[in-house]
Amino acid sequence: MSLITISQSMGCGKITIPRLVAKALNLELYDDEKLRREAMKIGIRSEELKAFNEQAPGLFPRLISRKPEIYLDIMEAVLYGVAKLGQGVILGHGSHVLLQSFDCALHVNLYSSIASRIQNLINEHGITRSAAEKLVEKSDSQIKGFLKYAFHVDWDDPSLYDLTINCTKLDEEAIVNMILEGAKSPSIKECSLQAADVMERMSLEKKMEAAIVKAGLNPAFLHVDVPVKGVVHIRGVLPNQETESLLRSTVNSVSGISESQYDITLMRKDV
Repeated sequence: MSLITISQSMGCGKITIPRLVAKALNLELYDDEKLRREAMKIGIRSEELKAFNEQAPGLFPRLISRKPEIYLDIMEAVLYGVAKLGQGVILGHGSHVLLQSFDCALHVNLYSSIASRIQNLINEHGITRSAAEKLVEKSDSQIKGFLKYAFHVDWDDPSLYDLTINCTKLDEEAIVNMILEGAKSPSIKECSLQAADVMERMSLEKKMEAAIVKAGLNPAFLHVDVPVKGVVHIRGVLPNQETESLLRSTVNSVSGISESQYDITLMRKDV
């Protein structure tokens, strides 16, 4: 089966493309709402998902007033969790970057000319040309900032995509057919069990990192590794036994862990 990521800019005018592709291939569509539900399945509380969008940390609201790194860890945990299934259509959220080395994923970029995007917004929402121009400019700036901050990549880098489609002149049927043909390519390998295992371990690693930050522990002094499925190995330096106890209780609160291993050095031994 196919795993497809689809990125598109505001005003592209092809908002139904991901749904049509998912329907044609009988795949699950992971849009914002579906990704929120997946996040809740892995133990992320609904109030922590209010900032589930693509904006740089200076622009999007903090997750319950905490650091934006929590948002990134949550997003990565969810996307890796979806990817381990080896099939589905994922819409946005840097999925094309996070799954760049995932052989069975097809990364699609849909774009239109600036003039076309502005006109689409005017037609769809009945807003003025000036308002449409500002929306396009703001949206592009936010997405570019997000990708630069989160992954240190350029949104316009063509190497991030396997298939880039100019939607300005093409209708939905033509675009969907192009994506479906791309998904059939022999070079888009079927996901191996090894690849799925890697994604599952990466998902657990990101869940653990998010939990550490939420607990108020400094992630700069801790390294999380998931060498095999369900096993978490944490090494690093902590100030005292109290923080070590907090770390252990935090680890125990994360679902999906069957064994936890620690290699912790205390800066100060409590008496």
